[in-house]
Amino acid sequence: MNRNHRRQVLRMRGPAAQRGAALYVALMILILLALLGIAGMQVASLQERMAANYLAVNQAFQTAERDVRLRECYIEGVVNRDGACVDGEATIEQICDDGFDATNWAAEMSTDVPQVNRVSIRAIGPCISGNSSLDMGAGPENEDPNPVYQVTVYATNEAATANAAVDTIFRP
Repeated sequence: MNRNHRRQVLRMRGPAAQRGAALYVALMILILLALLGIAGMQVASLQERMAANYLAVNQAFQTAERDVRLRECYIEGVVNRDGACVDGEATIEQICDDGFDATNWAAEMSTDVPQVNRVSIRAIGPCISGNSSLDMGAGPENEDPNPVYQVTVYATNEAATANAAVDTIFRP
């Protein structure tokens, strides 16, 4: 009888002694999984915003780069007198000592409302070679023995949410 009594006590103690411990463990695991899911969604959302910002900046940079190449083609047409890329026509400044700084120029453009693309072209060949005075005036653009140009473009993406500036030195 002692043996049978022990079996009955063990049978009663087993399930009764647990008192819902499995439920608590399962709830804790579910809470941890929910927290991991929330963290994963936040990371995915952040990565999506980062990708959108990268796309906007890249579009603005590509627009600026395209405009620079178009202006360089126009300058090539002016220097060679073949009229190439006339749709890239822009004013070519001929003054050496005007204090132009591409970084400050682009920073000023970024505060404009609405945002629009801008171009600055400067003939800097005479300034570099010393073939003219610092206050040289406008003259024939293609008579320079050392044709060197500074082309600076400020551009935005289509939505005007990002901007980029490209500054090049071009020698046709």
